[in-house]
Amino acid sequence: MSNILVFSTVTITLALLFYSIGVWAERISKYLKVWHVVTFWVGFTFDVCGTLAMHFISDDPFDLTDIHTLTGQIALWLMLVHAIWATLVVHNNKSQLRKNFHRYSFFVWLIWLIPYIGGMILGMKG
Repeated sequence: MSNILVFSTVTITLALLFYSIGVWAERISKYLKVWHVVTFWVGFTFDVCGTLAMHFISDDPFDLTDIHTLTGQIALWLMLVHAIWATLVVHNNKSQLRKNFHRYSFFVWLIWLIPYIGGMILGMKG
């Protein structure tokens, strides 16, 4: 297994770990905390690194008509908007928004799982 393949697999898995911890901890507490926002940004960063590494090892060009590429891009952009919005909600300290933010977080996490699981399936198929 090449080093870049190991790197991409590890970073995408770290993205899953950090993003899931942040989303589920926020969902359980039902209140958006600073450390949740940090885990969103860390998860997003790992996802970008892993996605970029996978792009370098792919033989195929970037193609938004490919369903895995499309769902991956949608998930990445949603994660970015989610992390920015979470940062603003915490910064502005609106209690009601902080209490309800977990609904949006959970939605983004579910969407993010589509390309993650799809990538696992594609990886197993070889």
